[in-house]
Amino acid sequence: MYATQALTQLVPLAADDLDTNKVTPGVLGFLVFAALAVGTWFLMKSMNRHMGKVDFKETPDPAAEPRGAEGKAEATASKAGASKAGTPKAGASGKG
Repeated sequence: MYATQALTQLVPLAADDLDTNKVTPGVLGFLVFAALAVGTWFLMKSMNRHMGKVDFKETPDPAAEPRGAEGKAEATASKAGASKAGTPKAGASGKG
């Protein structure tokens, strides 16, 4: 006898006791929901632990550095001039 045949034999028995106005998930529904909640909690705890181990240091993008006709020498000189002055250049502030 297959499982589906066994279930079809039990359906008429359940129909007698079934109140169509009051259907609840019952204990099995609660246990499944609780298991999903506990599993999600453990996954979040594990994710937080793994994210805490990540040490991300962003390296500067070499393509983003401004280059003049002389290449890196001009970019280095302009950075040194800006740090000596203590304020950004007038063109860098966005005001023309």
